[in-house]
Amino acid sequence: MSLFGGHARAFALSRGAFISLRVTILGSGSSGNCTLLETDHTRLLVDAGLGKKETLRRLAAVGREVDRLDGIVISHEHSDHIGSLAQVLGQWRTTVFLNEATHTEVMRILPETSHKRLDRVEHIRAGQRFIVGDIEISPFAIPHDAVDPMGFTFHSNGTKVAIVTDLGFLPEHVKVHLRDSDCLMLESNHDLEMLKVGPYPWHIKQRVMSRTGHLSNHAVSEFLADADEFDARARYVVLAHLSEINNNPNTATIFAEEALSRRTGAAAFAGELIVASQASPIPTLNL
Repeated sequence: MSLFGGHARAFALSRGAFISLRVTILGSGSSGNCTLLETDHTRLLVDAGLGKKETLRRLAAVGREVDRLDGIVISHEHSDHIGSLAQVLGQWRTTVFLNEATHTEVMRILPETSHKRLDRVEHIRAGQRFIVGDIEISPFAIPHDAVDPMGFTFHSNGTKVAIVTDLGFLPEHVKVHLRDSDCLMLESNHDLEMLKVGPYPWHIKQRVMSRTGHLSNHAVSEFLADADEFDARARYVVLAHLSEINNNPNTATIFAEEALSRRTGAAAFAGELIVASQASPIPTLNL
């Protein structure tokens, strides 16, 4: 539980005296994903899809100095999420948290020369919470074409962050996990019309649109507009993992803003809508 009651915490935040979690999205998209979560005592990376030099460059660009990590949490084995895991472990020797099936795939995908760097691994399972420092992590299954993909919620000192990308649709259990989030990072991968007329081969288009593919702007907007599904509690909603070919920030924003504008009265969204970028980090979000 938080050390502060609701009013006291709000007052502390207004005075700049209290921050439960810092969220720094270093990059999000099909070329590389990496997010830094911090408290005053704990530092975690979620996925490691950017090169070591690029990760360090983007940390410096937003003024984050990281001399140690308490862990790296891996969602699934696709290269844009684990492609630079060995490099990052060369910079920060730390524990990697991932499920057993994903671990097996990671070891198959990464070069054998890098296997020795994965010497500190803890297997996690969907539905079983675990704690790293003062952050409690809740993994949950998501529908994507990987061996055992997961989304996560992170709790610390009364604050909740949800990170869920790479999923073909939003099952009910995922919607439940997203409730009460102070920061919701949710995939808004593609515009359906752009995808249909775009350059991808038909089998790739089918894969992206499938129930184990990626969320469209339309699917996300329907979720955000529905007061029974999205509680609008979040201070920040971050649209993530945008396709560089089949989407653009303006289109994703228009869909989401229109959906949120349908909410009125007590169901209105009073937070901030942000679009994550593949090319550059966004400023740290202090919760």
